[in-house]
Amino acid sequence: MANERLRAALLQKGVSVADLAEAIEVDPKTVERWITKGREPYRKHRFATASYLGVDETYLWPQALSREQVVAASESEVLAVYPHRWAVPRDAWGRLFSGASEEIGVLVYSGLFLADDAAMVRQLGDKARAGVRVRILLGDPDCAEVAQRGADEGVGDGLAAQIRTALVLYRPLFRLSNFELRLHRTILYNSIYRADGDFLINMHVYGNRAANAPVLHLRRVAGGEMATTYGESFEKVWDGAVPVES
Repeated sequence: MANERLRAALLQKGVSVADLAEAIEVDPKTVERWITKGREPYRKHRFATASYLGVDETYLWPQALSREQVVAASESEVLAVYPHRWAVPRDAWGRLFSGASEEIGVLVYSGLFLADDAAMVRQLGDKARAGVRVRILLGDPDCAEVAQRGADEGVGDGLAAQIRTALVLYRPLFRLSNFELRLHRTILYNSIYRADGDFLINMHVYGNRAANAPVLHLRRVAGGEMATTYGESFEKVWDGAVPVES
């Protein structure tokens, strides 16, 4: 059976069979067999191909790794666990975004602590000017989901007010071509802060503000699935969100 995922990944990246073969040092006919006949490469070639195409190995070859290998790789993705968001060192946020070379993503309801940090907003702007795609997802302040979350946290309309404040604070970035901001109407189970393959995941706990909830620091590892799961969640929310133009 043909490997349509590998074929699609090549087309999406604009990479030819010959380009991939040269990059990972195999014969082009070998790559053709991976695609047309569904042959499974050696692990070193799977890893090299996935890295070159910027996709997850288990996406291209779902059956290649055993359950034990996937679990072990996923455990290796966890770099740190913080009991509360406020316990995350401030420089950890700076290091997260400063390390991005391709994309930065923020999925929150308001994330006001970030928008209210002038140095952090300036850093996001600098990254956008340097060619990094910066995407911010805020909750729609007029939606029922935000109203419910505000009630759950005991702040009522305060959460919607925080979102409107964040919109104002991000206003200087709207003129940048690599900066995008959208409003979502999603029930968030986690806030997601991503920079390439690094993620800070702020879990949401009923009756508690996000600042008091735990945070996971993840870094994508080949064969792992935790970082990929959160990355896919971010994309689903982004696809259903409404762009804010100004």
